[in-house]
Amino acid sequence: MFKKILAIVAMLFYTALALAAVDANKATEAELDSVKGIGPGTSKLILEERKKGDFKSWDDFIDRVKGVGETRAKNLSEAGLTIGGKAYTTTAAGAKTDDKAAKRDTRADEKADAKAGAKAEKKEAKAEAKAEKKEVKADAKAKTAQADAKAEKQEARAEKKEETAASARPAASAAKK
Repeated sequence: MFKKILAIVAMLFYTALALAAVDANKATEAELDSVKGIGPGTSKLILEERKKGDFKSWDDFIDRVKGVGETRAKNLSEAGLTIGGKAYTTTAAGAKTDDKAAKRDTRADEKADAKAGAKAEKKEAKAEAKAEKKEVKADAKAKTAQADAKAEKQEARAEKKEETAASARPAASAAKK
């Protein structure tokens, strides 16, 4: 019985050690590696940035450590990483989140405006091409109508000439008699 209690206490002790908070400003590379979500590359980046000065807040940590954003910071904090003994909270990054959201919205609006402008230009170009095609078709129709009218006129002249020539022949034959 004593051995079972001792085993449970030892297991709780090791669990507590595993869940112990690791401060990014004081931890060694091995301690940083022990945090779920931090590998050797990220721990080296954290140590390099820490050489420039301690992290003042989670926002500072997110700004300085490449590859760490708000989502990853939240996950690292849940895994036991702290900055100055404080866990990451979304309110700590609230202003920054608002700025990022505003920038994202602005970019999305600009992109949508550009897309709408391009769509309008494309539609306008298509309408112009259609109008031009219609105009060419109308010109061709007008030329065809002119050619038909000219041909009719020439036919009428030819018929008139024939009639005049035909009526002149009998008069000429009558004059000979």
